[in-house]
Amino acid sequence: MAALRGWPLDVHPLNPLLHNRPDRIPEAVEALVVELRGRYERVVVGYADCGTYGALDEVCERLGVERLPGLHCYDLYAGPAAVESLTADEPGTYLLTDFLVRSFARTVVQELGLDRHPELRDDYFRHYTRVVWLAQTGDPAEQAELRTLAQEAADRIGLPLEVRPTGTGGLERALATLVSG
Repeated sequence: MAALRGWPLDVHPLNPLLHNRPDRIPEAVEALVVELRGRYERVVVGYADCGTYGALDEVCERLGVERLPGLHCYDLYAGPAAVESLTADEPGTYLLTDFLVRSFARTVVQELGLDRHPELRDDYFRHYTRVVWLAQTGDPAEQAELRTLAQEAADRIGLPLEVRPTGTGGLERALATLVSG
């Protein structure tokens, strides 16, 4: 997205598995911001709160850096009102992004041990009632591939799949605001 928009920036990703342990996100963000400060005039954080319950905001405030808005990336793709509606209408909603669809076998199945202990599925997903894939891609071939993977993910945890096309406009607008700030 940055290359398409011509934004002069470098991306320094953190391990996406931090989302399985959001309590570790603030410390990891802080370490990277401190490291990058010596090399860049300006550093921003490409994370929403991501389950840190305000701890990431405390780090950002202390370090004087901005982050993406929202409680989680789902807000950036579907919009906070849509996510709130999805979860209010059916509290047992398990959300997937394109990234999570692609990495489900690793980030969920393997990391939660479902590959070794499939009997844990009901312990982890007992209170969920559906999977909603917030589909960002507009490419038909990629959509078809991801649709298959999303269905496999939903089947793996024994839930029906719903697909909600969201695109990337919300994320793109939030990044534009963050980059131009």
